[in-house]
Amino acid sequence: MIKGKFLTIIGIALLALSSCNQSGKPQMAHKAAPFQVQTVEKADVTIYKEYAANIEGEQNVEIRSKVDGFIEKIYIDEGTTVKKGQLLFKLSAETLNQQLNAAKANIEVAKSQVEVAQVELEKISPLVEKNIISGIELKTVTSKLNAAKAQLNAVEANYLNAKENLDYTIITSPVDGIVGSIPYKVGSLVGRNEAMALTTVSNINNVYAYFSMNEKQLLEFIRSLGGNSMAEKIDQMPEVELFLADGSLYNQKGKIETINGMVNPRTGSVNYRAKFPNTNRLLRNGNSGRIKFPTQLQSAILLPQKSTFELQGKRFVYVVGEGDKVESKEVIVSETVGNDIIVQSGVKAGEVIVNDGLIKLREGMQIIPNPIGLAVQPGSNKEVLSDN
Repeated sequence: MIKGKFLTIIGIALLALSSCNQSGKPQMAHKAAPFQVQTVEKADVTIYKEYAANIEGEQNVEIRSKVDGFIEKIYIDEGTTVKKGQLLFKLSAETLNQQLNAAKANIEVAKSQVEVAQVELEKISPLVEKNIISGIELKTVTSKLNAAKAQLNAVEANYLNAKENLDYTIITSPVDGIVGSIPYKVGSLVGRNEAMALTTVSNINNVYAYFSMNEKQLLEFIRSLGGNSMAEKIDQMPEVELFLADGSLYNQKGKIETINGMVNPRTGSVNYRAKFPNTNRLLRNGNSGRIKFPTQLQSAILLPQKSTFELQGKRFVYVVGEGDKVESKEVIVSETVGNDIIVQSGVKAGEVIVNDGLIKLREGMQIIPNPIGLAVQPGSNKEVLSDN
């Protein structure tokens, strides 16, 4: 009995000793793992931003009637290509013909009155010279002649006006271009006060793309350009590209010609106009698209988004420091460009940051740096499409 208790006590002691030996063992040190790192560099970056654009022909002329009348003939169809001076519409002319004939008749009457007054003056003039009649009679006849001549001038002006109105019944194209929609049909009564034009003729040898930037973007862009006047700055603006409605890139580049001098107080935006050649007639008045607008950034720091992480609404990177230990640093982002960001502050050129796998890192953790190729080589010009 005593022997059994003794053995039990010895077993418990040995178990306790074993436990003590187990807890007293030194813990294994953290094993450093390899992580991809990159050196922060500065480089010139071209950012492309996109803006919705409306396309209009270089000339977009509304065709309206200058006189009232019924459409008698339509010589063109919607979408027809026309030349300057080509016949488009003919209006009824009965009333205007009558007015023209009446004006002609009035001219003949006025001419007769002038002749009568002239004859009377020629008959009285010798009598006045011989003092047979008084000079008052001469003045009276002279006044009649002058009045008859004035009346003749007035009716001749009426005739020219009637003739011009009659000419307005023949409507021709003022420019080369393409005919738009024709809302009126033969027999429709039209006039100068109609809400809708007879049609529109668009000259699309060149087209204008209208788009807008907000006030902040305008200020940033203008500051990046040299020159003192707006005209000098516009001359330095880079060419722009145009994405069409189907997503394809138009095969010719455009040039910004004007910037609206007024900021829209309702939208806070400023309108731009870019001109594109349209030799193949692919673009039409009323098309839509997106302007691809380049902005040059000098000595910018461009980092991949995967090299950053967010915490409480702020963005951080892991910088590799002494002893290959990582330290988090907050960075301020100025632009998001696709899968990259442009850093305004927080890191400097020459620092080494962890490029990927940040979820496995902790503050002060030691790593094995595995350098990768630079995202942007110094002195190069990387082109990126902005998400802003």
